[in-house]
Amino acid sequence: MNPFGKSMFTAPELGQDVAGLLKTLSQLQIPQADLARIQGEYLRSASELWNSSLGAGGKVTLPKDRRFSAPEWSDNPLAGFAAATYLLNARTLMELSDVVQGDDKTRARIRFAVQQWVDAAAPSNYLALNPEALKKAVETKGESLTQGMQHLLGDLKQGHVSQTDESLFEVGRNVATTEGAVVFENELFQLIEYKPLTAQVFDKPMLFVPPCINKFYILDLQPDNSVIRYTVEQGHRLFVVSWRNPTDDMAATTWDDYIENAVLKAISVTQEITGAETLDMLGFCVGGTILSTALAVLAARGEHPAASLTLLTTLLDFSSTGILDIFVDEGSVRLREMTIGPDAPQGPGMLRGKELASTFSFLRPNDLVWNYVVGNYLKGETPPPFDLLYWNSDSTNLPGAMYCWYLRNTYLQDQLKVPGALTVCGEQVDLGAIKAPVYLYASREDHIVPWDSAFLSTRIFKSPYRFVLGASGHIAGVVNPPAKKKRNYWINAAPAASADAWLDTATSQPGSWWTDWSEWLAGHAGKKKAAPKSFGSRKYKAIEPAPGRYVKAKV
Repeated sequence: MNPFGKSMFTAPELGQDVAGLLKTLSQLQIPQADLARIQGEYLRSASELWNSSLGAGGKVTLPKDRRFSAPEWSDNPLAGFAAATYLLNARTLMELSDVVQGDDKTRARIRFAVQQWVDAAAPSNYLALNPEALKKAVETKGESLTQGMQHLLGDLKQGHVSQTDESLFEVGRNVATTEGAVVFENELFQLIEYKPLTAQVFDKPMLFVPPCINKFYILDLQPDNSVIRYTVEQGHRLFVVSWRNPTDDMAATTWDDYIENAVLKAISVTQEITGAETLDMLGFCVGGTILSTALAVLAARGEHPAASLTLLTTLLDFSSTGILDIFVDEGSVRLREMTIGPDAPQGPGMLRGKELASTFSFLRPNDLVWNYVVGNYLKGETPPPFDLLYWNSDSTNLPGAMYCWYLRNTYLQDQLKVPGALTVCGEQVDLGAIKAPVYLYASREDHIVPWDSAFLSTRIFKSPYRFVLGASGHIAGVVNPPAKKKRNYWINAAPAASADAWLDTATSQPGSWWTDWSEWLAGHAGKKKAAPKSFGSRKYKAIEPAPGRYVKAKV
């Protein structure tokens, strides 16, 4: 592909017609000085590439890139030249997208579209241009291609690209195995109580509200990286919400339903079972947004059931939502409302889990899409077992009515942080009315909940808070057990006017943030008492063993 001429490779469709991308770029307003500079740099680099390939017997030195790191690329003059040319053209296209005139959102959208096209057009993604795949096909006498075709047919049948060998995992058998029992269920969720692992437990029970756009067992993958098991090991009597995977008959379910009939119900049932007036509570991602909204509703009713509140990678201030902002404007939200929302002519519909999963995968296409296209189909390799990627592929639906409310009132209009701007369950929402002390955790490399956006929650709460920043991304940063002694986290008790100011004076600590959170939580969990010997209560008897039926339902 030449960024100033005809494309060398044909990229597949990415939900839009990208064949005219270069033409569109040429029609956008780019300052002449920047255009001339980029053109000059391109021609100079292209000439150097051509001359170096002629002078080295056709071989070129490739820039560092995982896609072209195998010796087959550098040893094959044609493949190496194709890869080097691609990388030059890709860099030039991205430079052009960076200097397009327009507002920040338009520029971000252009950059995202160009990046998608660039990543899809890599020569490594195509059998005829990939020397690694061709060599393997010859060595295996075509067996790798046969195996790749079988993988492709299997993925077409299941509706998504396999990122791991899903046949090796089963929920309840080798993921989500912490012992417990379902003690309550309704049409929206099951409430799981976990078996104590200590002789004594803290007086105040713990309630987890995970995200409803994924399944709760991200917090209980394996015994050695389970947030749930770790919490129980620290002496907490733990209850966890397991969301139902919505079916079509739930399309009209609203945000208010998720608050009143799910979170508020989970709080009241936990109180009834344990006899505790206040609970320690934790919300993860959108689960934290839902939990905070629920506590604000209760605060408006004069109730304050939270002894403490922990929010992991949670947005409450949606003024800066990172890469996800490019998908949200009045037109796109209105389109959703007219197709799957309450205003849809045919009635509300569903946001399909596969659509959500695909969107999140294409936020990191080389790592989560094209890497597996090459390995699974071109090389015929079965991806290695990885519990996190198995969870990532186990997607969930969302009711259209609930999703559209969330999209408009948070991502588009950013009203949740404004006291009294929203009415939920008949109450005006004021997050500042929540009286519980708050532990705020963010991940520094999070592309879904940018850490500096999560930091803005410190301006919302009026109660004492502790903000902690972990290394890595949205999931890996959270699921970071102390025993593995990986990564680090930053702490800073001093108030700061901005996220950058906070980080400038923060102290880096080795290992996992879990230990810091456990020490903080112990200060709000009350005294110790004998652990219960059975699940539930006389009124709420055990229904079935954890992890329950709801989490096993597929989309």
